[in-house]
Amino acid sequence: MFKIGDTIIYSSHGLCQIDSISEKTFSGITKTYYVLHPLDNEKLEISTPIDNKTISTLMVKEEAEEILNLFTEPGIEWIEKGNQRTQNYSLIIRKGNRKEMAKVMNTLLVKKYELENQDKKFPEQDRKLLLSMQTILLSELALSLNTTTEEISDKIQHLLGLTEEVIFTNE
Repeated sequence: MFKIGDTIIYSSHGLCQIDSISEKTFSGITKTYYVLHPLDNEKLEISTPIDNKTISTLMVKEEAEEILNLFTEPGIEWIEKGNQRTQNYSLIIRKGNRKEMAKVMNTLLVKKYELENQDKKFPEQDRKLLLSMQTILLSELALSLNTTTEEISDKIQHLLGLTEEVIFTNE
């Protein structure tokens, strides 16, 4: 069990801090809940049962290096149908598996690069997915590797062999 003040990873919200632990009753069932907020949004309050499977500890340096190394390999398969792609990729984000998220991010970054080099527009739903994953993954990797998100961003682009800026910055 985590303690008040701990920084944890919470599914698609990324880095969160536990503000309190309390009993709450919903539909006649009383459970213990963490009350937390994302580090990048102190105004958002989230309550989640302490047995929630999408809560995890911060990744260790070795795991962060392993995730970065995934950017030297092909990502996941690109799904041509936009709605199906959004649905499948969103599910991966919600599950919170950082290795799978890195593979999706890899695929989206490469596709964004390819489209922009053909003077084509990167689809808006893909832009939102990519931005969401970047917000989560870059900050976790930076924290675990004791560096900045900018350095992680540069490293990922280098590993992918991309010569132009494709990672969104401060949007």
